[in-house]
Amino acid sequence: MKKIGILTSGGDSPGMNTAIRAVTKMAMNYNCEMYGIKRGYKGMLNDEIFKLNPLDVSGIADRGGTILLSARLPEFKQPEVRAKAAANLKRHGIEGLVVIGGDGSYRGADLLFREHGIKVVGIPGTIDNDIAGTDYTIGYDTTLNIILDAVSRIRDTANSHERTYLLEVMGRDCGDLALYSAMAGGANGVLIPEVNRSIDELAEDIKERRSQRKLSDIIIVAEGVGHVFDIAKELKEKINTEIRVTVLGHIQRGGSPTAFDRVLATRMGARAFELLMEGESGIMVGMENNKMVTHAISYAWENKTNISLDDYNLTHLLSI
Repeated sequence: MKKIGILTSGGDSPGMNTAIRAVTKMAMNYNCEMYGIKRGYKGMLNDEIFKLNPLDVSGIADRGGTILLSARLPEFKQPEVRAKAAANLKRHGIEGLVVIGGDGSYRGADLLFREHGIKVVGIPGTIDNDIAGTDYTIGYDTTLNIILDAVSRIRDTANSHERTYLLEVMGRDCGDLALYSAMAGGANGVLIPEVNRSIDELAEDIKERRSQRKLSDIIIVAEGVGHVFDIAKELKEKINTEIRVTVLGHIQRGGSPTAFDRVLATRMGARAFELLMEGESGIMVGMENNKMVTHAISYAWENKTNISLDDYNLTHLLSI
């Protein structure tokens, strides 16, 4: 294989640049040309394809975001759109493709492989940690640490004013960020999509804390549970305490990746390149039990990531 393309798609996550660097550096060591594709599948469709050189990836390992930019393209679901995008790759002589992203990005890659014979390998890049087939996704650890910093800062004012704070974090379908930031940050409650916990139960926990003369709380709420301001309103009707809401929003995505994410992205990027050179395709790389593994790329959406109920119960037990 002489020419390989790489793109980032969907939500950006810290560590994507590190993965881009790893794949590109590996290619250069094997005299393989690397082509960057800007703005994901949208850039593939619009022929925003360019040759990467050493300077393009120099000094990017510690940078958040993605130098290749990212965009969404719902039209990629249409066969004629995919055909045009695949034709652009072939016109550049690109034989293999590395796709860094989440579930939706993987689906697009799988269709390019099945319909047009483009050899593809997926790298899981999403802060939510919601990709089956890997213990960790690129960006998750960095985001978790950003949330922990926010929890520590909010605790100071929560204690000073004897308030209950609801802190909304990302996680539409997966509660990993909420659960493990609650566990590591010593939060006083957590609401996640995987566990149906009522506001009544949460209110009773807070009342129990008040009976123990604990006068402030931090409750971590995954965005997938529901609108956090509605939750605050309902909770206020059940307890006599001052409630404030903090929505971290997109601040969770930014910043320099942690050492863990940089190492993870480097290992995954190097392995993705090796797999393409070995003739593999239609697969994703992951890390399980600290070892690089591969699965069919469809494994990501055919299997659901599971929350650890043991960890959830432990977090709840320690929150009172």
